[in-house]
Amino acid sequence: MDCNKLAEDRTPELGMEFNSEEDAYKFYNKYAFKIGFSVRKDYLNKDKDGVTTSRRYSCCKESVKRKYEGDMMPKRTQAPTKTGCGAKMVIVLLRGTMKYRVHDLVLEHNHELHIAQCSHMMPSQRKVSETQGFQAEISEDAGLSLKQSHELMGKEERSLKYGEAGSMLNYFQEQTLENPSFFHAVQLDCEEQITNIFWDDAGMLIDYNFFGDVVTFDTTYKTNKEYRPLGVFVGFNQHRQIVIFDAALMYDETIDSFKWVFSTFLEAMCGKRPSTKLTDQDHAIVAALSVVLPEIFHGLCTFHIRHNFMKDLGNHYKENSDLPYMFGACMYEIEEVE
Repeated sequence: MDCNKLAEDRTPELGMEFNSEEDAYKFYNKYAFKIGFSVRKDYLNKDKDGVTTSRRYSCCKESVKRKYEGDMMPKRTQAPTKTGCGAKMVIVLLRGTMKYRVHDLVLEHNHELHIAQCSHMMPSQRKVSETQGFQAEISEDAGLSLKQSHELMGKEERSLKYGEAGSMLNYFQEQTLENPSFFHAVQLDCEEQITNIFWDDAGMLIDYNFFGDVVTFDTTYKTNKEYRPLGVFVGFNQHRQIVIFDAALMYDETIDSFKWVFSTFLEAMCGKRPSTKLTDQDHAIVAALSVVLPEIFHGLCTFHIRHNFMKDLGNHYKENSDLPYMFGACMYEIEEVE
């Protein structure tokens, strides 16, 4: 099979022939671009005259990432960059024609392939600026997939501009380098757009281990200009001071978003569940908690109870009425369970 076949069929086959080693690489790299993986030039053999007699091209995820050693914990957000993938194409030189023939071929991959929009960012396909290339590399180091990095560099996060998303990514990267216990996660929607972002640091994790029995989750901190809900997991320490356990910048307040946030909260906290969760009366939060944390006690924040009291019973309130005081006594001064 000669190179004329390549224009019609861009899937490698045993027996394909190429006029040069470079032609073989270009063909396999174009195929990789279409499929969604990056090519690495592996071993080659040369004769005494320096002519390449055989060459192997492999998937960039061929080898297996070395496990951490000693007391250094791995980054919890680090995505596996090596999976032991066996995909490869091996070419050998035919002395009679001085062409290269596909001698060994494996097309199957053992990992998720990249979406088409991200293919140009893979190492063997990269045609981006030096700055973009550096950003993609630090994104990979931070455990973000190419599609996540692509969103941060190439698109807006809904109405969140790249500069803001990129700044957040850089901050996460700096924190991860300073302390491997720093945790962050990004959720994408079906259109590969960033929706929800979650993070915590080592100090938050330590506080949660000590004071995480009762956790309040609140999304009323809508102070950013995009008016996105900022969900904060908070509690009290032994001095009755507020401590923050986690934070999440959310796109919306739907059941699916809250389910992702609560599930990511459990992942960040290594599966440790609080005994009590305090929230407002939002039906989406209630529905999400019933799925992700069905076994814990779910209570309502006193702030929201007071707010709803004035909203729903305000018409019963009259000047010099003792109703607010009676209501407050019911909330704060009852010492017996009955």
